Formats: sequence, structure tokens, C-alpha cells
Amino acid sequence: MQLFERFKDVHLKGDVFGGVTTAIISLPLALAFGVASGAGAEAGLWGAIMVGLFASLFGGSSTLISEPTGPMTVIMTAVLTGMMAKYPDTGLAMTFTVVMMAGAFQILLGTLKLGKYVTLMPYSVVSGFMSGIGVILIILQLGPILGQAAPMGGVLGTIKSLPGLIAQVDFKELFLGLLTLAILFFLPKKYRQHVPPQLIALVAVTILSILIFDSESIRRIGEIPAGLPSIVLPHFNADIITTMVIDALVLGTLGCIDTLLTAVIGDSLTRKEHDSDKELRGQGLANLIAGLFGALPGAGATMGTVTNIQVGARSPLSGVVRALVLALVVLVASDLTEPIPMAVLAGIAVYVGFNILDWSFIQRAHKVSLPGMAIMYGVMLLTVFVDLIAAVGLGVFISNIIIIERLSREQARQVKAISDADDDDVPLTNEQRGLLEKAQGKVLFFYLSGPMIFSVSKAISRQHSSISDYEAMILDLTDVPMIDVTVGLALENAIKDAKEANCLVYLLCPNQQTRQQLDKFHVIDLVLEGNIYSHREDALEAAYQATVQ
Repeated sequence: MQLFERFKDVHLKGDVFGGVTTAIISLPLALAFGVASGAGAEAGLWGAIMVGLFASLFGGSSTLISEPTGPMTVIMTAVLTGMMAKYPDTGLAMTFTVVMMAGAFQILLGTLKLGKYVTLMPYSVVSGFMSGIGVILIILQLGPILGQAAPMGGVLGTIKSLPGLIAQVDFKELFLGLLTLAILFFLPKKYRQHVPPQLIALVAVTILSILIFDSESIRRIGEIPAGLPSIVLPHFNADIITTMVIDALVLGTLGCIDTLLTAVIGDSLTRKEHDSDKELRGQGLANLIAGLFGALPGAGATMGTVTNIQVGARSPLSGVVRALVLALVVLVASDLTEPIPMAVLAGIAVYVGFNILDWSFIQRAHKVSLPGMAIMYGVMLLTVFVDLIAAVGLGVFISNIIIIERLSREQARQVKAISDADDDDVPLTNEQRGLLEKAQGKVLFFYLSGPMIFSVSKAISRQHSSISDYEAMILDLTDVPMIDVTVGLALENAIKDAKEANCLVYLLCPNQQTRQQLDKFHVIDLVLEGNIYSHREDALEAAYQATVQ
């Protein structure tokens, strides 16, 4: 019933037009990503079909278009290359097992309702990671665009092999690759509005290659098997099961981030809100099925999604139509893709990599924030030359440390201790200030405001360091909505220090939630029951009376 509920906004003309249009956009990209990954053009096409179909049927967004994307292809390439190098016979099956595991991981995240947490990541980290993915995609296509097979060893292997690749360049294929890039970058905008530049480049350069070059002298896609793909049974190897799990987590997490960021963009265009958890379950199911049939994994694709919405799509029917159109290409018109030069697909992949680079943030990062710029470039370099997990993990860790340090400075300003009514740091009424002034400096008014987390414990310690100079201390938590364990312990130490100095402690805590937290930390037990108040005037009056006895 819920499945059909998502189709209630069907706009037949817009959905069909959106499906056909996005299928045209997807075709060259699916072929390019399939070849770039090493799994073959058919794996890219079936990935676009299966991921797109099942994500549309079972996802949580009405107009999201899912397919193999540049970032997912980069991870898939690394996994496939590593598996095939170690296990030539079973490496392919193990790679698609990783894809299935990634899908299962996404389903688990959605089932545990963790979708809303996936995109809680500093933008500088996301930007650096995505830009690093773009750089990787470009570097990996240097071999194919120069007319040769991609070297083994990923990015570092390609860079080391670059002198040899340049020395053995095939100028015919280099010409075709550069011509493809020229069309993609310089095609006038008035044509782009009607036909995707990738399709124009694919068709035009392929026809040109047939007219001026012999078929045998150019590396081409070749025949794509017509018919449904074969099932790939899951294959595990105990020796590298840990590696397979880590690869699956990376692939699944990247797919989640890519998808949910695209879904947010779609929401901004449709003025609707997607269901993050349902979307992850749908994407996970789609990737699990894709892996089972030897197809590339996918995620939400920004370009396809935006185009889909702009041409009038309003329901998941557009994604279903798109998948059916691509299926017809594979099952009926697969001969048309046979003469496509590999260099053309490499050119399309380079163009995608170039567009993945976050040029907007790169151009202004130094103006916005120097720490943010350092994190962005650091994550980008780590992504390209070290490891994806290390890049994101280190980037998030450093970003959080910087954020916590900034919050600490701000929150430290909310920890104030006064004994003089002339001090304006604490928001007291005239009546309250009068009571404090009557105490003649014998009462320390200790005021905290805002959420109190571990970073302010030092500020609390500093403010009550001279507690022995006073006869009474009022601990005012009126404006504190929450405290954590570290702050609770810091308050406990402040109360203990006051009692050791024979300083009476009065607690002002009208917020029930804060009071419950203090009770859990056993801070309430340290204060005499009669010295706990809900109003400042009462606490100030009691403290004053204690100092004159």
C-alpha cells in the first residue's frame, strides 16, 4: 500500500518526459562508468537500470534519480582492482559481494533510522572528499585517454606509469578523447538546453571515428551481451573478510552521503521533504540487487535528479520509465553501442571528474576560513594519495576539535562569577542587585547560561578558584537547559571546595531537566535541602541572611 502511496502525485506527461530525458543523459555516463570501473560497459548499463528502478520503487524521494555516479565508480574501481590483483579467479565475484554487503549496510542504516545523521558532516570535509574523488577519476582516465589500458596500482600506479604512457601515446585515440572534451566543455549553451552534451559527444565522435579510422585501429567497447545479466552468487574469502567489510562500509557510506545530499537538493526544487531512512532502505535494496546481478552500485545523481524535476517529473514513475528505456537499449539496440571508442568514454569520465571538483568552495575557501581551507585541501590530498576512510575520519576529527575549541571560548563567556552589584556581566534585576549589594562582597553569585558541555569545565574551575574569600556561594543554573557529565563533576568539585572553605552553598535550579541531570550526578545530594531554590530573590535573600548571622 505504501508503495502505491508514493505514486499519488503522478503527472503522466512530466514523468514520462522526465524518464526519457534522464535515460538519454544516463546512457553515456553508464557506459563511461562501467568501462572506467573495469567491470565493463554492460555492468554500468545494468547498474543504471537496476539501481534506478528499485530505488525509485522503494526509496523515500519522489523524483530522485539513482544510478552509478563518479564517486561510487572510483570506490568500485579500487575494490575491483584490488580483488582481481589478489584473486584473479574469484575477484570479480568477491567485488560484487562487497556491493551486496554495501547494500545490506545501507538497509541497516535506514532500518535503525540513522539517515538524518549521515549528512551531519562539516562542509569542508565533504568538499575535500568530493574534490579528491574528482581528482582520482581524472587521473585514472589518463591511460585510456592516451590510448592505453589503465595501469595497475590506482592513482600512484598511474602517476608512476605516466612517462611510459606518454611515450607510447596513441595519437588517434588522444585526438578522439580531446575532441570529446572540447565538445563537452565548449558546446554552446543554446544546444545544451535541448540535448545533453555527453550524448552529443558520444554520437558525434563515434561517427567521426567510424568515418576516418579503421575499426581495428581504435579500441572500442565491443559487443554488449543482449539479454538479462547472470546472477553472481556471493563469494567470501576468510583471508580478507575484514577488507571486504571495510570496503562495503566505505561504499555504503559514500552512497548514503551522495544520495541524501542529492535528495536535499531535490527537496529544495520540489518544496517537498524526503524520507531519509526510507531512501536508504530503497538505495540499499537497489545496490544489493545490483551486486547480485553483477552491476555497478549507484546513488542519487544530482544532474539526473535536477533535470528530472525541471522537465516536469513529479513521482517515482519517471525513474521507472527511465529504467525501462535503458533496458530497451540493452535488450534491443545493444549493437548501436558496439563501435563507441574507449577514448570517448574516458573523455566523458574526465569531464565528470572535473565537475565533481568543488570549484565554488575551492575559489573562496581562503576567504571564508583558513582552518576550513586547510581541512578541505588536507582531506582532498589524503583522499587522493592515502585512503578514503583516513581522509574523512581525520577531517571530521580535526573539524570537530576546531568547532569544540570555538564553542569552548563562547561558552566560557557564559560562566560568570560576581560579588559586586556594579558588575553588569550577570542579568540581574535592580531588586536582585540590591540584595547582592547588601551582602557587601561576602556572597559569590556564580552564574551559568546555555548548554554546558565538557569544554567549559576549566572555566568553571577558574571562576570558583577564590571561593575561600566568601561566606556564601549561589550557584545559578536558571538559564542552563542541559549539562554533561564533565560539567556535572566540575560543579561537584566547586561545591566540595566551597564546603571545605566553610562557604555556604545555595543552588538555584528551576529547570526540571537540568535538576534531574544533577540528581543523576549526585550533585543535589551535596547541597542542603533547604538551600535549593527556584527564584533568585529567595536565594539571594537566604545567602544575605546567612552572612549577617
